Amino acid sequence: MTISLEQTDRIEMAEPGEWTLNALFDRLEQMPVPEGYKVEIVEGTVYMTPQRDARWDTVFEVATALRQHFGRQALVKSDVRIDFPGHQNGFCPDISKLADKAEKVNGRWPYQDVEFIAEVISKGTGMNDYGPKKHAYADAEVPVYLIVDPYVGRCRLFTHPQDGEYKRDLTLAYGEPIDLTNTVLGMTIETEFFPRD
Repeated sequence: MTISLEQTDRIEMAEPGEWTLNALFDRLEQMPVPEGYKVEIVEGTVYMTPQRDARWDTVFEVATALRQHFGRQALVKSDVRIDFPGHQNGFCPDISKLADKAEKVNGRWPYQDVEFIAEVISKGTGMNDYGPKKHAYADAEVPVYLIVDPYVGRCRLFTHPQDGEYKRDLTLAYGEPIDLTNTVLGMTIETEFFPRD
């Protein structure tokens, strides 16, 4: 489900030009978002995505691998708002791993400290993961961006961001390990237990 800023007059909101990203999130927190939905803003459009079992199980697998490798103190987050470059990009990545030295600024994690992001495809918002989010993550120079697709049983790994795009793109089938040993993570993530949807 999406709510475009152009449609906001139907829910008694101000004109689109009057909204900052913070003001829009403040307003969304006051609205009755259905339980089990994730809310984020991509290029000024509000997306509400139902969370499915396959997504949660995949997030858990990746987060567990990160914690096992980096330890319990690692800054591994799920569905936590991080503002990225571009027009009104308040993303809540499925998984993000921040640098050990990261500190919040004005109550938020800065995108400059993000070392890894994983997004698990949802049918209604997959185009964001491959489109505007990928571009914003490359602009932000996030070193490692992983897209996990439980519908087709594949992962896409993007690395080496430069000049607003990822220079390397690798597709892996479920069951193949995701080799991140030559990245800032220095680890491998197994995919054999990633669930299919």
